[in-house]
Amino acid sequence: MPPGIPRAVEAVVAGVGLVVVSPVIALAGVVVRWTSTGPAFFRQERIGRAGRPFTLYKLRTMRISKDGPQITARGDSRVTPIGRFLRRSKLDELPQLWNVVRGDMALVGPRPEVRRYVAAEDPIWQRVLSVRPGITDPVTLELRDEESLLAAAPGDPERFYREELLPAKLRQYAAYLDRRSVWSDVAVLWKTVVAVLIPRGADRSRGASGSRAV
Repeated sequence: MPPGIPRAVEAVVAGVGLVVVSPVIALAGVVVRWTSTGPAFFRQERIGRAGRPFTLYKLRTMRISKDGPQITARGDSRVTPIGRFLRRSKLDELPQLWNVVRGDMALVGPRPEVRRYVAAEDPIWQRVLSVRPGITDPVTLELRDEESLLAAAPGDPERFYREELLPAKLRQYAAYLDRRSVWSDVAVLWKTVVAVLIPRGADRSRGASGSRAV
């Protein structure tokens, strides 16, 4: 059995959580539709375990556009006013509980990337892709306000993400996977709940995270 929370337990927890937060998702979805043109939910292909693509679900936080980078920095004009609130509060991530129920994702694991950022032939990517991606992870906890870091990056934020942030994230993902256990995953989940309820901002000195355009 792989380390971490068992799949059956995650499915039950995610299913119960989805039922509990469904009124919040529904209300947020109505507000999203009311305040901007487009669907309530954002769907995007991400790369999951063993390199298999899947559809990730979030509440839509950006205006519908085919242009723009794949990452989102603070101040991005594509983000709607309600989208800024959803992103800060992490409420936009709640629909990913459905991805956990489906088996695409885990509660805890490396955050899934879009195809253009994945180098499946790279050994460190192979290590990261050996597990299901997660809703939360230790890297995300270390730097919650990743959009501000990207906004402050010199030059092109997307290049900074690909050449600086993403390699750092991968190293930290691999390090966590090497020491992962059921109890470490539980600790990450608990810390995530605390961080959402009591936000404290980003620790830029330990920055190793990034954000895809959603």
